[in-house]
Amino acid sequence: MLKPVMLGGAAAVLLVTAAAPPAGADDLAPAGKITVDVATVNGSGCRPGSAAVAVAPDNTAFTVTYSEYLARAGGDSTATEGRKNCQLSLVVNVPQGYTYAVAQVDYRGFGSLQPGAVGTQKASYYFQGMSQTAARSHRFQGALDDNWQVTDTADIHALVFAPCGEKRNFNINTELRAEVGTSDATRTSYMALDSTDGSINSKYHFTWKKCATRT
Repeated sequence: MLKPVMLGGAAAVLLVTAAAPPAGADDLAPAGKITVDVATVNGSGCRPGSAAVAVAPDNTAFTVTYSEYLARAGGDSTATEGRKNCQLSLVVNVPQGYTYAVAQVDYRGFGSLQPGAVGTQKASYYFQGMSQTAARSHRFQGALDDNWQVTDTADIHALVFAPCGEKRNFNINTELRAEVGTSDATRTSYMALDSTDGSINSKYHFTWKKCATRT
């Protein structure tokens, strides 16, 4: 099960290092080509065409890039703008003989929260046909006017691997909220998984394991 880790100071190394492999997992990613395709995308935060997926050259991670994922409250915002969500269903194509788990997820964005306003980022993950993880939540308290970054990591014993030899989509459900709280309701606050100078990435780190050889 994934648990949240707030990044700051030395902990920021989590953004650039892959998670250590668990017992039974392999140290190296497979050499063959990995592709990740978006099967479906739904939600007010990721209209079709506004989310893209790329796989790292070393096969240790994939990145989802959003271009218009933003929740806002206060000012002239409507009630529906205060909560945005995105449901991605991804087809992960891996070399024969390997399976994978997602051991770590890095989220980055920008927050502009008035004093007393509140922002929230939530996420849950599951393979098609398997139980969904409990939602992991990160809360941000205004005043805030800066980039934000959080990481969800999986305990070694709780990693869930895709079944060997089966095609099961990997599903990601995320949510952003912005709430006025005790702030001045005439002033706008927002939380975003994008930025004014380009898109912000959410990175998902693979852990690999070889499938048992059939005899």
